[in-house]
Amino acid sequence: MIHYYSENIPLPKLPKRVLTVWIKKITAQHKRVVGNVAYIFCDDARILEINRQYLQHDYFTDIITFEDNDGILIGGDIFISLDTVKTNADEYNVSFQNELYRVIIHGILHLCGQDDQTPEDQASMTQLENEALKILDEKQTALID
Repeated sequence: MIHYYSENIPLPKLPKRVLTVWIKKITAQHKRVVGNVAYIFCDDARILEINRQYLQHDYFTDIITFEDNDGILIGGDIFISLDTVKTNADEYNVSFQNELYRVIIHGILHLCGQDDQTPEDQASMTQLENEALKILDEKQTALID
């Protein structure tokens, strides 16, 4: 089950049913099944606190994923800073919504075993994100028709 929470900020408006179907589809492509996944949307102050406390990193980031997988069943907590998502959307000249969906699926890809520590892994992650975003666009269009 996928849950959506917020800390220190209002919960963003999300098409939760569409996102849930999309996330399950992407997860299935990686031969995984969605278990308990919690998205926690927060501000930069909260993500910095988490980054310092759990990862000993002293910088802002858009996402921190804590894995709690059990075999093919994926689960975990995915913290997303909406402040940093907004900053990145502006920097990359994309919509806030597009950047938010990219980060949402980025966390799922981590839970599915995708890494992004090396330049090669980062390129692979970006390609998987782009493919997933295309599926989301198709799914949203199909729901409108």
